[in-house]
Amino acid sequence: MSSTEQPGVRSVPEGAQSVPPAGDPPVHEGERVRYVPLSGLTLNVRSRPPERTGLPPAVYVHGLGGSSLNWSALMLELAGDVDSEAVDLPGFGLSPPPDDGDYSVTAHARALVRYLDACGRVPVHLFGNSLGGAVATRAAALRPDLVRTLTLVSPALPELPPQRTALPTALLAVPGIAGLFGKLTRGWSAEQRTREVLALCYGDPGRVSPGGFAAAVAEFERRLKLPYFWDSLARSARGLVDAYTLGGQHSLWRQAERVLAPTLLVYGGRDQLVSFRMARRAGAAFRDSRMLALPDAGHVAMMEYPELVACAFRELLVDTARLTGRTEVGNPSSPRPVPPEGD
Repeated sequence: MSSTEQPGVRSVPEGAQSVPPAGDPPVHEGERVRYVPLSGLTLNVRSRPPERTGLPPAVYVHGLGGSSLNWSALMLELAGDVDSEAVDLPGFGLSPPPDDGDYSVTAHARALVRYLDACGRVPVHLFGNSLGGAVATRAAALRPDLVRTLTLVSPALPELPPQRTALPTALLAVPGIAGLFGKLTRGWSAEQRTREVLALCYGDPGRVSPGGFAAAVAEFERRLKLPYFWDSLARSARGLVDAYTLGGQHSLWRQAERVLAPTLLVYGGRDQLVSFRMARRAGAAFRDSRMLALPDAGHVAMMEYPELVACAFRELLVDTARLTGRTEVGNPSSPRPVPPEGD
């Protein structure tokens, strides 16, 4: 659920929009960040210009505690295949908190849908990791007109009981725990915090370069200065736990069954937050799915093995184009079906 950052962080290029509090925004070479005002919230969107015009649009959604930076490596890998944009969910990365303070999975999905409706680039190839996987699943089920394909990396779909290594993260949902943890770890250095996150999220933390570790430390220091850091983390964790308990048509598993888009599922054999055993259930739930199993990957396979995830997505891209008999160019004017249910 938590995520880390990738190497190569640099300040925002000249001409990009200004940034929220707590320091300069981390931006990889070739990336841009901008703010998109929407009803009741503002989203930061990180983009990488495609290598050529006419490529289909792709949108990426990060996990709990992560940000759009979690997708930088994969966006670079796919620069010749899609036109990429990664969003910071409300209260994460460079996006300020939502006006209504709602951090439920439904609220995050609503924010994503609002952005997709406003961007004029739909349908998109939608990617989600962990919490972002749950958000993307809900959005794809409610608004199939917005999603051409769905790629989920260790999606946080209900797993009860969760594996033991995920319990400390789940405890963040308990009121007061996040604040207490912040006080108890006040003496921790940013380096220590970053090492703990890497150990939790990576199958092999040794894959992170010294430059990547330094960049992650700097980003952690920036986030800790945000007055809403712990609150957004705790409320989003609570929203995810609440989503795990929903039944009926609002169940995430029921909504997974309703997803129409061809779906790529990516699971890591060393994932400490989403059990590898959930891959079988997910493969049965999504009606048009394929699986990429990475035995050595942890929770953030798109950061550990971006080239392998990119390769699997390209196969999905080619097969989807072949089956639909159309080129992979977006068609924003396509008719919009009536959503199967409200938010």
